Amino acid sequence: MTSPNPHAIDTDTLSGMKPLRKVVYSLGSNLGDRLGNLQGAVDALRDTPDVIVVDVSPVYETLAVGGPDDSPDFLNLVVVAETTLDPRTLLERAQAIEDAYGRERTGHWAPRTLDVDLIMVGSAVVDSEDLRLPHPLAQERGFVVIPWVAVDPLGEVPGQGPLAVLAEQVDASGITRRDDLSID
Repeated sequence: MTSPNPHAIDTDTLSGMKPLRKVVYSLGSNLGDRLGNLQGAVDALRDTPDVIVVDVSPVYETLAVGGPDDSPDFLNLVVVAETTLDPRTLLERAQAIEDAYGRERTGHWAPRTLDVDLIMVGSAVVDSEDLRLPHPLAQERGFVVIPWVAVDPLGEVPGQGPLAVLAEQVDASGITRRDDLSID
């Protein structure tokens, strides 16, 4: 894992405390009780020690991207949180939440009960086989950018630019805000 700042440290050397870093998750579900799956995932993130959920976007319904033509529509949202946890731990937590909701990893674009994607952790840059941060496709995905900018209008995708600009550039067709659905 590298940081754009070669002098960056993760720990305050005087107190030994780790700084809070912004973390962004993108959640989606297109099988089963889609809203219930999203609610459960948000609850699980809220219950995660050392993760403070700051905001949860509105729920959006989106066409499935890249999957089989008969894939059901997704419900999507973004969770913005703060944490002292490292990216690897956050990824493992995301995968554990997916597993708890019956996520089957049968194909890259297959329908799923729950998808919990780690989009960014502070300014961390990670490029490993199973984890890339910031998420390499976040800026291209309307189902990530549109919900994210709704709760973090001044946010940005590290290395890609401000969300407000990305939201104007991303394809938002097939994305509908569902104000009739909400997450507690």
